[in-house]
Amino acid sequence: MNAETIEAMSQLEMTADKFWNISRDTGNFINILLKMMNAKNVLELGTSNGYSALWMADALKETNGHLTTIEFWEKRQCIAREYFEKCGFSDIITCKIGSAYDVIKNEIKEKFDLVFIDANKQEYIKYFEVIDPLLKRGSVILADNITSHAAKVKPFVDTISKRDDYQVQILDLPDGLLVAYKK
Repeated sequence: MNAETIEAMSQLEMTADKFWNISRDTGNFINILLKMMNAKNVLELGTSNGYSALWMADALKETNGHLTTIEFWEKRQCIAREYFEKCGFSDIITCKIGSAYDVIKNEIKEKFDLVFIDANKQEYIKYFEVIDPLLKRGSVILADNITSHAAKVKPFVDTISKRDDYQVQILDLPDGLLVAYKK
């Protein structure tokens, strides 16, 4: 990780409560997983201030991959874009503004190695409906806030857990992280 990224992450960690950032442990796990998968194409739902994207971009720089990140609030994504530029990741990150569901349904057509869901918790089930066709065998879905917002994400967790084409595990990381492998 370069010095600029380490500094940016430290700055963003100070505003974690305001922007609902993932934990450092969750970010590190995602970074390691992307490297292990040699991920090339990743989709993030919920850019916020860019903290999780920095973890992913750091891994994707190593794998020669690309991140597409979607944020509903333009003000938040403006903050994220500043950090992406400062850390040297602008060339591997595509930022999209709008409802994650609408952007995926209307603008996204490519296949992904990994999708990270960390947006409107009540819409996780809707996101799953539109991202499932964008995943090939061997792809992974990560979903944050599985234990911290259990009631809101229950329809998604129940649905994906019952699917024969997914192997699911919930990890005991802060806020709970669902890992789903598409068989």
